[in-house]
Amino acid sequence: MSDANGNGVNPEKDLGTDNLPGQRGEGGEEIRVQRGMFGASNGGDTSGYGGLVRSVRLPGPATRPYGGWFDEVADELEGALEEQGLVPENVIEKTVVDRDEITFHIEREHLVRVAQTLRDDPALRFELCTGVSGVHYPGDKGRELHAVYHLRSITHNRLIRLEVSAPDGDPHIPSLVSVYPTNDWHERETYDFFGIVFDGHPALTRIMMPDDWQGFPQRKDYPLGGIPVEYKGAQIPAPDQRRSYS
Repeated sequence: MSDANGNGVNPEKDLGTDNLPGQRGEGGEEIRVQRGMFGASNGGDTSGYGGLVRSVRLPGPATRPYGGWFDEVADELEGALEEQGLVPENVIEKTVVDRDEITFHIEREHLVRVAQTLRDDPALRFELCTGVSGVHYPGDKGRELHAVYHLRSITHNRLIRLEVSAPDGDPHIPSLVSVYPTNDWHERETYDFFGIVFDGHPALTRIMMPDDWQGFPQRKDYPLGGIPVEYKGAQIPAPDQRRSYS
């Protein structure tokens, strides 16, 4: 990979418009080192990219000023929390501004209070939560499971994100159905695929997989599985049974 002048660009060191969008160089927080194209560790690499080595990083906290209306939302949220007798630093773990988007990382015990404040405060008015998504970072020790909420203010035409983490050993996060009823099925789907338990949900059951299904299919440590396929008379084994190449 080269820049416009023909000079080599190292995606782990050089940040710029000519770089790959998913790289953060030395910035952010390293949660693991990936080897090969897909990070497989249970056999030989069959992609042809076994020599690739790259760090996987999460964006680090931003510093003030965040820019644009981000500071206005942050100020209003912190002020509203203080009015409720809360210390913002104890509620908001960190604030991340990455790729022109703002994310508030919230301590899980304060999630419902923060969501209700964002919805009801006249200066904030994030009336709509478009859902919750699960993410599994096995290398992010002590906070392997993440729940990500996208909140939209129709009044002010703004979009922010809340993110909450929980450890594998205690995968509990408060439900937001009481604040945003549309999260009902989204929380069920996130529970179904990632095993995040949303405390206070009115009926937390699987929504896609059978009720007696074992495990959570979208976790990164879930077995690949699969079924054998017959193709032109040849039997192709399931993906987790195919031979590996060293």
